[in-house]
Amino acid sequence: MQNKSIATHRFYKIVSKIATHCILLAATITIGMPFVWMLVTAIKSPQEVSIFPPIWWPEVIRWDNFVTAWNTAPFGRFYINSIVTAAAGVLLGLITSAFAAYAFARIRFKYRDFFFLLMLAAMMIPGQIALIPNYVILAKLKWINTYQGIVVPHIANVFGAFLLRQYFMTIPDSLFDAAEIDGLGHMKIMLHVALPLSKPVLGTLLLYLFIQKWNAYLWPLIVTSKQNMRTLPVGLAMIRSAEYAIGPEHLMAASIFVLVPVLIIYFLAQKQLIEGIATGAVKG
Repeated sequence: MQNKSIATHRFYKIVSKIATHCILLAATITIGMPFVWMLVTAIKSPQEVSIFPPIWWPEVIRWDNFVTAWNTAPFGRFYINSIVTAAAGVLLGLITSAFAAYAFARIRFKYRDFFFLLMLAAMMIPGQIALIPNYVILAKLKWINTYQGIVVPHIANVFGAFLLRQYFMTIPDSLFDAAEIDGLGHMKIMLHVALPLSKPVLGTLLLYLFIQKWNAYLWPLIVTSKQNMRTLPVGLAMIRSAEYAIGPEHLMAASIFVLVPVLIIYFLAQKQLIEGIATGAVKG
């Protein structure tokens, strides 16, 4: 009887694993299919794109589609603008988030919890509400069509401050007490104790901020009117407006230009991302 019970348990365990893997495989295919189709379409000829039923692989790979898409708009300049604005936005976002998080986690001051809740309440306000006031202020500062005009209005990130603050509060107080006994001030404690212990969360936040800044479309579109200040998402919209002139295959090629840097950053920060998720699961 006991052997039969053990065999039944093993059977259900195997069936459960197979079902789980099948569900994960189906989810992977569902999520990955659009990316595969985008890549395949980017290397097709115009005739193969318009064939119905569609074909999965072209007879001849058309790498020249990428050249045509690149030459349709000044993507070199768009790349420079996106790299500058994304890098500056991520760096300043990490700095402001770290300072705010440390202040709310480790520094005691009057009405600290109230101001923290007030900061969280800002997450419920749609960002579109601030578009016109921000634009008016930047116009008076003559920051239209400038890098600072794209970056500065969005350097503060409430989610980043909240994420780091929650992690800082999980660090044992004894480490901070020991640093204070050694004569370190708040700045050095944050730099030498809090931040080094928060590398997994910082990696996760870096990836989140980079994707947010890299894919930003509405604000760069509003605050820039010159073509040489446009970013990649705005440039991709320019390609989209010319779709009937250049074809869907070139539109897919241009989309890959925007996607590749995000994939590179993801693979570089993958270790920190997984560590951050695992750490959150253990501490949660």
